Amino acid sequence: MKVFITGASSGIGEALAHAYAKRYQNENAIIGVAARRSEHLQALRQTLEAHYNIKCAIYTLDVRDAAALSAAADDYIQQFGAPNIVIGSAGVSSGTLTENADDTHAFQAIMDINVTGLVNTFQPFINAMRLAAKNGHIAQLVGIASVAGIRGLPGAGAYSASKAAAIAYLESLRVEMLHHNIAVTTIAPGYIRTPMTDINTYSMPFLMDADIAAAKFVNAIENKRRFIVIPWQMGWVARLMRLIPPVLWDFMAKNAPHKPKINVE
Repeated sequence: MKVFITGASSGIGEALAHAYAKRYQNENAIIGVAARRSEHLQALRQTLEAHYNIKCAIYTLDVRDAAALSAAADDYIQQFGAPNIVIGSAGVSSGTLTENADDTHAFQAIMDINVTGLVNTFQPFINAMRLAAKNGHIAQLVGIASVAGIRGLPGAGAYSASKAAAIAYLESLRVEMLHHNIAVTTIAPGYIRTPMTDINTYSMPFLMDADIAAAKFVNAIENKRRFIVIPWQMGWVARLMRLIPPVLWDFMAKNAPHKPKINVE
C-alpha cells in the first residue's frame, strides 16, 4: 500500500499516518507525509519506521505552494510509483468576523489552505494514478472536509465557507474521476480531539479521539465511501442541519459560541 498524506505533522493527518502504518505494518507499505513543520515530520518518520516496519518519506511544504507539492509528487512517484491513496488532510481554522478588517487575511489563508490546498495536493498525482488505475491498481483521492461545511456557523464564516467549498469541490472531482477509475472520498468529521479543537472553550458533542477517528476514516476509505460524516452521531446531526429552514437556523445559531481566533498564516 502506498499512501500520501498532507497535514501530517499533527491532528487528523498524523493520526491517519499512524493508522495506515499500523494496518499495513510488515507489508512493505510506503507512506509519504507532508506538512510545514519539519521537526514534527522527522519525529513521525522515526516513530513509524521503528514501530511498524514501513517506509516513510517526508516532505516539508505548505499546501498553498503548488510548485512544492508538484516537486513532492514527482519525487514520490519517481521513488515508489503512483500512490494508491492521496489524502488531503491539511487544514486550519480560526474565529473570523467579516466586520473586522484585520480578519481579511485570515479569510484568505483559510480558503487557500482548506480549498486550494486540496487542488494543489491532488493535481500532480492524477496522471500517474490514472495510468495505475488502468493497470488494475487502487487509485483513490480523499479530502477531509467538516460538518461545519453543512451550514454557516457564526464567528466561523471563513472555516464554514472553506469546508462547504471543499465538499462541493470534492463532489465535482468525484464525478470527473469516474472516467479514470479513480475513486474520490469526502470525509466530514465532527469534533475530533486535535490541537485545532483543543482551543475551543465550548461544548463539543460526540468528541472523538483522533486515533479512533483515523481508524474509522481508513475503513471508510477502504470501502470507497463517497461521502461520510464521522462520528455517525454527527451524521444524523448533519442530516437535521440540512432540513432546518433558514429562519429557524438563524434563531438557533445567532447566539452560538464563537471559535477563538488563532494565527493561521
